[in-house]
Amino acid sequence: MKTYKVTSKISLKNSITKEVIVDAEKQLKKLRKKISKRQDAMYAHGKYSMLVCLQGMDTSGKDSLIREVFKDVNARGVVVHSFKVPTEQELKHDFIWRHYIALPERGKIGVFNRTHYENVLVTRVHPGYIMGENIPSVKSVDDLDDAFYHSRMDSINEFEKHISDNGTIVLKFFLNLSKEEQKNRLLRRLNIPEKNWKFSSGDLKERKLWDKYQFCYEDAINRTSKEHAPWYVVPADDKPTARAIVAQTIYEALESRKDIKEPTLPPKDIAELENWKKELNDE
Repeated sequence: MKTYKVTSKISLKNSITKEVIVDAEKQLKKLRKKISKRQDAMYAHGKYSMLVCLQGMDTSGKDSLIREVFKDVNARGVVVHSFKVPTEQELKHDFIWRHYIALPERGKIGVFNRTHYENVLVTRVHPGYIMGENIPSVKSVDDLDDAFYHSRMDSINEFEKHISDNGTIVLKFFLNLSKEEQKNRLLRRLNIPEKNWKFSSGDLKERKLWDKYQFCYEDAINRTSKEHAPWYVVPADDKPTARAIVAQTIYEALESRKDIKEPTLPPKDIAELENWKKELNDE
């Protein structure tokens, strides 16, 4: 979906947050089956994997998008990782380590629900979090300037180039939600009793930092959208439309790898097919 692909410097303030595809749900049903078929072929082919990275403000619809887009894909063919606060063990490694060991095997689709980009997003908004990493060059939060985060983005670019060169198709989606729509979704969680559990008072605290997050997202997207690992800024105010756009992008990326084909049997086995059928039928 070239319309949403970031190929030059973008401004989130000037990017649309709402688009409505009239038959989005119908399109998604067809795309799910197509993605499933291509994933089966990718698994049999055994040379590629795919990494789908999802980022967005709270309530942007990441969880439901994962559920709806991959509903028809073989459960063994999709692995979802939702990254939370780093564990004690994870903090003993560099910031990319826990993401590297979660990468999908060849033949599978890996989905990162929140990603390695949290290390240049939430930690940039809340620099105190970095102190838990015990980095030798960081003595205090005063050391966490723009150069520090830009250096991390350079490391991310190298990481994504490395895995791309080794057969991982990298797609990164920013679900671009408007502040007004976030307000509506938070109110819905409060107004509907069975949705109350989804609400956290922390959501309101983070909402007050909206402009800061938008700045960090924009900077990260502009510095790390590369041809081998592109960002797509997807209007997310209408959930069915966002899901259809992401699904279409995934399918097109899989379809563009023309060498992904199910392997054929060697000639000697093809010659034996009829004999094997007869052996089974004669049991």
